[in-house]
Amino acid sequence: MDDVRASSAWVAKHSSHVFVDSSGIEKVVETINSIPRVNWDFEGIHYFDNGPLTVQYLLVLDALNFCFWPDKDLSYDHLASGLKAALLNDKSAFDADRLQKYTGPQLRELLNWPRPLPLEDERIDCCMRLGLNWREVSMAKHLILWKRGKSAIKLVALITRHFPGFRDHSVYKGHQVFLYKRAQIFAADLWGAFQGQGYGEFNDIGSITIMADYIVPAVLQQLGVLKYTSNLVKLIEANSEIVSGSEEEIELRACSIYAVEKMKELISIKSGKQVLSVEVHRSGRIVGEWTEMSNLVVNGIENNTLVSDRDIKVFDVTISSILFSGIVLVASLAIFSHSGVPSWIYA
Repeated sequence: MDDVRASSAWVAKHSSHVFVDSSGIEKVVETINSIPRVNWDFEGIHYFDNGPLTVQYLLVLDALNFCFWPDKDLSYDHLASGLKAALLNDKSAFDADRLQKYTGPQLRELLNWPRPLPLEDERIDCCMRLGLNWREVSMAKHLILWKRGKSAIKLVALITRHFPGFRDHSVYKGHQVFLYKRAQIFAADLWGAFQGQGYGEFNDIGSITIMADYIVPAVLQQLGVLKYTSNLVKLIEANSEIVSGSEEEIELRACSIYAVEKMKELISIKSGKQVLSVEVHRSGRIVGEWTEMSNLVVNGIENNTLVSDRDIKVFDVTISSILFSGIVLVASLAIFSHSGVPSWIYA
């Protein structure tokens, strides 16, 4: 994802609120030793049939994976397992014509959820657009083409071209910035679910970058990799909203991408091996479990609308497994000892 890397580097160079500390990166890299391995669906909550229906399931799942925090009982696990149960009960549940016609109550019934979902209208709109675009762009044919092409880059381009909900880009100081978090998560999910084979076989899986969510900057800041201005620190400590598309929001996300890319470069030199970002898709969820047990989540880290709840369960879908294993203990200790948890809004 050269456009993501290049635009994130540009933001890091011209940032006004968030700064990447090279010495902090070097200190983190020094701590990296081992690689934890976790299967993609270690919780057993995802649907998988080794075929195109799994692809459709993951597309719907990743499209609806946002805003759980207003309902303290609702989480990504409910969404993933609910959609899985729906497919097991009715294989046509995600057919294009069905997706276009779902109502709020019908979606709740599909997920077996007893009350209105947070941002329910937006979720219905996502389903409608998925169904409409799935049919209009002949996704069945595209499935065959990307299976042959084996390119994560082309898949992300396809998804962002045809599905508006996956377009994650902004304008920063007159410069176009590409982040593509959820589109890259979809590619990472395919790779993890199919174990790098079939629909998940990508010759360029190493091109996927870190998925810039709201928890990654918090961890990087605690590790000394990111530095914030005093005004931004005050904003975060006050649990004030950091608006989507603002300079602060874009810098937090883009500088996280840039910082982790620099970490990966150093790790590659140190280990003599290619750093494969997407492997943390299967191992990074451990941090989420620790985060939930530490009870930090309810203190504001989910106080946002268009962020993915899975971003808590998947600390990040795209730092390398090598990087993740080295910082996981340090990061978890840093987070758990931190009394204030930032909250902001972004896709």
